[in-house]
Amino acid sequence: MKADIHPKYNEVKVVCSCGNTFVTRSTVNKDTLNVEICASCHPFYTGKQKVMDTAGRVEKFQKKYSNPKSSATKTKADKS
Repeated sequence: MKADIHPKYNEVKVVCSCGNTFVTRSTVNKDTLNVEICASCHPFYTGKQKVMDTAGRVEKFQKKYSNPKSSATKTKADKS
């Protein structure tokens, strides 16, 4: 390997918005690294799903796809 071309690999304190902190190594040139989500609060790892409904989009989706009799499933006999 060539000398002096690789970044420094330092210890960094990671601080999550949930309050969890841990130490890891990174090439970031900071002492602390602030993140929004970590393994302690991520829904995949915790098993808790957080549904963020923006402007009723979840209800709109459920309303659109929960109706079993949609126009696409009608047969020719229903249209007559």
